[in-house]
Amino acid sequence: MKEGPDIALLGSLIGDPARANILIALMSGKALTVSELAVEAGVTLQTTSSHLKKLEDVGLVCQRKQGRHRYFTLADDDVGAVMEAMMGLAAKRGLVRINTGLKDAALRKARICYDHLAGDLGIRLYDGLVSRGSLIENLKDITLSGQGAKTVEEFGINLAELSSAKRPLCKPCLDWSARRTHLAGSLGSAFLKRFIELGWASPVKNSRAIKFTVSGEKAFLRKFAA
Repeated sequence: MKEGPDIALLGSLIGDPARANILIALMSGKALTVSELAVEAGVTLQTTSSHLKKLEDVGLVCQRKQGRHRYFTLADDDVGAVMEAMMGLAAKRGLVRINTGLKDAALRKARICYDHLAGDLGIRLYDGLVSRGSLIENLKDITLSGQGAKTVEEFGINLAELSSAKRPLCKPCLDWSARRTHLAGSLGSAFLKRFIELGWASPVKNSRAIKFTVSGEKAFLRKFAA
């Protein structure tokens, strides 16, 4: 037997259509119940529970109990990044199962990827931060510059609090719709939360789409676009 990471096991778990639907539903960043995930997966409650156990056993999802309900989320942003990258590869190869239209256009413009902003506006945020010298691209990762730290703090994000977290501050994530980089990590999450706090944007119900107001989008582009 070959040694090393078992990508075949990972691939088989993600490759099942029902489990793939579950993981994509959890890309919304919301904690969902078994019943809600059964609807997304298109299978029975019993089958959904079986799928969730398999995903939980390998650390792709985690659960928490509240009262009589069990809520599931992606285990961390590493799982979200893998899903986003796989969706990007599928789109690049023409393996697309979503219908084009208003919903698709909204997702391509701005959507949540686990807990950070993706889509065209997510890419413009990343590109703008890089062009202004706030983010520095290295061979394998990205770092926040001193100037970038000042920009973040002035925007109302507590950088000290983010830096004390266990997860990476800045992390590149490949966008599935454009196959370009957007910002993940605790800073990417903080930016999305701040956009929502300011009233610039809000999540669309029952969708991964993020809708910016007209004034919010103008303010966003003025502040961050390259």
